[in-house]
Amino acid sequence: MAELLRALEGASVIVCCGPGGVGKTTVSASLAVGLATAGRRVCVITVDPARRLADALGLAEVSNLPTKVPGERDGELWAVMLDSQGTFDDLVRRYSSSDEQAAKIRANRLYQNLSSSLGGTQEYMAMEKLYELTTSGAFDLVIVDTPPTRNALDLLDAPRRLTNLLENKIFRALLMPTKAYLRVLGVATQALLRTISVAAGAELVADAVAFFQAFAGMEDGFSERARAVKAVLEAEGTRYVVVTSPRPDAVAEARFFAQKLADAGTTVTAMVVNRIHPSFGPVEVSPDPSLEPYLENLAHLERLATADRAAVAGLVAAIAPAPVGELPLMELDIADRSSLMVLAGLLVGSGGASPESSTTNR
Repeated sequence: MAELLRALEGASVIVCCGPGGVGKTTVSASLAVGLATAGRRVCVITVDPARRLADALGLAEVSNLPTKVPGERDGELWAVMLDSQGTFDDLVRRYSSSDEQAAKIRANRLYQNLSSSLGGTQEYMAMEKLYELTTSGAFDLVIVDTPPTRNALDLLDAPRRLTNLLENKIFRALLMPTKAYLRVLGVATQALLRTISVAAGAELVADAVAFFQAFAGMEDGFSERARAVKAVLEAEGTRYVVVTSPRPDAVAEARFFAQKLADAGTTVTAMVVNRIHPSFGPVEVSPDPSLEPYLENLAHLERLATADRAAVAGLVAAIAPAPVGELPLMELDIADRSSLMVLAGLLVGSGGASPESSTTNR
């Protein structure tokens, strides 16, 4: 995996992305363990509310604040589990002109729904947390374990969508004091608000107007922050690692994601194919008939390995010259740091032991 390691040299951010169910969290954690063992100060962040990251790192709990992972290594390893509500609250406090303004926004029912359930909010808050971690000075590398492919695309596009919202004319008009807002809003916009009031209820519209007015003066700060987050995602030190498996659906999803990155002017830095059947080389004929069952089994495994590599060949060609790393299918339960060290050794060669023959990465 020397080429994979070289491709990640100098990275300050690694975004692990791809389909769901291919072991993306495991790969993210393995990279984090391996690079921390090699001497980097690494923080790995997941937007997946499941406990997979905490379990894999052997932590009782992972919170919205960096939690140090104990273990012997030359560098440091920290972990974060995104709390989008808490991150949004912190952002509101940062850009409010007073504690009173922050409290008014946080008490608003529209804000409470917006910050907890509106599509895209979690994705933007993940990018906000990424920005916070990368600019803290506490880490020289942040690894992001993203949600499944199409949600990850929303995550990467979140700063642009927030900026567009904040620069929208209607949004800016709603930020004005009530009398001015009524004068500025055109007849069509006022008619739209009346229509929404009938359909959704005047109370909801009143909450919306109250939220926008409480937000007054903060929009520029949010816009600047969104642009700063976007700059981090586009920086030279940010690398994108696509994680997939040989399953046809996973390969198709990974190819979709790689194409979307290319359409946005971003290239795939590397790819990791997880759970791929290892190749043991050509099967030779033996004169000993007692070996025939074993040789047939070996030939069957070689056919599976060949089929796996044929399944990803088109994707490998599409992202070339990005290096491709492989993690073999093993009976390895990723339940502690020692099992992560095995995978870390296979990925980046950082002290990982060789996998036992009895050992399937999940």
